[in-house]
Amino acid sequence: MNIQGWGEIALTLGLAALLGWPIGVYMSRVWNGECTWLDPVLKPVEGVFYRAAGVDPKRSQGWLGYAGALLAFNLAGFILLYGFLRLQGVLPFNPQGFSGLTADQAFNVAVSFVTNTNWQSYGGETTMSTFSQMAGLTVQNFLSAATGATVAAALARAFVADRGEGVGNFWADLTRTTLYVLLPLSFGLAIALAGLGVVQSLAASVQATTVEGGSQSLPLFPAASQLAIKQLGINGGGVFNVNSAHPFENPSAVTNLLTAVSINVLGWAAFFAFGRTAMAGRNTRALVAAAMILLSASTAAMYVIETQPAPALVAAGVDASLNMEGKEVRLGVPASVAWATMTTGASNGSVNSMHASYMPLGGGLQMFMMQLGEILPGGIGSGIAVMVLMALLSVFVAGLMVGRTPEYLGKKIEAREIQYTMVAVLILPLAILGFSAMAAVFPTALQGLMHDGPHGLSEILYGYTSAAANNGSAFGGLSANAPWWNTTQGLGMLFGRFVPAVAVLAVAGSLVAKPKLAPSTGTLPTDTGLFIGLLVGVILILGGLQFLPALALGPIVEHFQMLEVLGGL
Repeated sequence: MNIQGWGEIALTLGLAALLGWPIGVYMSRVWNGECTWLDPVLKPVEGVFYRAAGVDPKRSQGWLGYAGALLAFNLAGFILLYGFLRLQGVLPFNPQGFSGLTADQAFNVAVSFVTNTNWQSYGGETTMSTFSQMAGLTVQNFLSAATGATVAAALARAFVADRGEGVGNFWADLTRTTLYVLLPLSFGLAIALAGLGVVQSLAASVQATTVEGGSQSLPLFPAASQLAIKQLGINGGGVFNVNSAHPFENPSAVTNLLTAVSINVLGWAAFFAFGRTAMAGRNTRALVAAAMILLSASTAAMYVIETQPAPALVAAGVDASLNMEGKEVRLGVPASVAWATMTTGASNGSVNSMHASYMPLGGGLQMFMMQLGEILPGGIGSGIAVMVLMALLSVFVAGLMVGRTPEYLGKKIEAREIQYTMVAVLILPLAILGFSAMAAVFPTALQGLMHDGPHGLSEILYGYTSAAANNGSAFGGLSANAPWWNTTQGLGMLFGRFVPAVAVLAVAGSLVAKPKLAPSTGTLPTDTGLFIGLLVGVILILGGLQFLPALALGPIVEHFQMLEVLGGL
């Protein structure tokens, strides 16, 4: 732990938020249908899509129509991707000769990529053909990310409407976000990554001569193009099993910084886009501050934890000042920690180090960040949407304390909005703790664990947390490619993705019909340090009260067991 490490972490976190602001302004212009510098090129293409689909982009939908279109589109995407995976063995661009996936694994993978989770119960380089990677997984990386952005755009419009009816047009929001935001940024990043040494090839493999003089076949894929959208779309996963710990995917410190910043940049951009679209810049900056406080504090805590020597090595008399287990020597602890917190604070899930090898408290902190609801800054649109729901709960709590009807951004917050909000908030603990409890007692589920005791419980808890929070990262040791895990984690991903999305749209539908009110003397300011503190408290209390008992039985108990090695207990 030194000043260089702190500086590396601060640069990575700060650069993502800093770049998010101008991109957020641009994203807001896209959501609002304003002119952009790409209009001369993309406007005709956009029109072709609308005409082909018979869509009138100017026709605003009510929240039920918007939600129905969202669900129908994602169902169609799931069916198509499931078919690709099952028929992989007979489809083109399969130089590796991989066969189709089993029914339960194809279900899990299709759900995973449609929900923006990208959980992988398989090794990418040994399971997926080039066609599946490009036409299946990469396409869903774009569309699932754009789906999250549509939810935030609809919610932002609800706050500016004055007794309105519609929240926007799902098809227009989806098309414009994909064409104007995700495609140009991903294309530029993919070119940069390929130029910096990330593999981009349609060949099956390349032969290499080892140090001993033997021959080794190294698998190749179009990794740079997949890497660009998986990071910018806050999807996660990857074509290689070890993700960005693989030198073909992350060959240098420069690519590591570039891809780490890409994890969070569009998440922050969605915050700023929401603020501009809702005409609530100061209030949104308060939400950004709350998220950054939690993210920075978590990163600092994890850096302190991971720069302590492992007690087992100390007891063995081994000189180990840092916990380097599971971390790339060429990247070091600061880059690994920054990536770990950024990927779990967002709904990304890509890794450049192995999370199960972190200290028990470090692994528990990664779980806790996901359990907060993936709002630090979360996915594109989904993060800011859930953060706004947390803000609604905060003003509701404040209103209860002073006996006034709560307001947020000029809209009265009443029982219906809070009921919808609680549906979105409670689905996460229900999915995580419910499935974890079943897995902890079912022999079929327990067969997938490498460890027993507290670490075994952590493997279960992390697996379902990652699935329901739509994160996708994993604790090594859990063999999740089995019917029980593929099915239950797939269900967790569906609940964690679409229940909050529909609940947010229901809140938007309720708010859009209400009058826009001017602030009064009794209105709680939501752009002050006091409100930021209240919001942070509500987020921590919700996460702490719901998940602390489970964490106490897993990583916290494991921490004290670890200390016993030193004879300190």
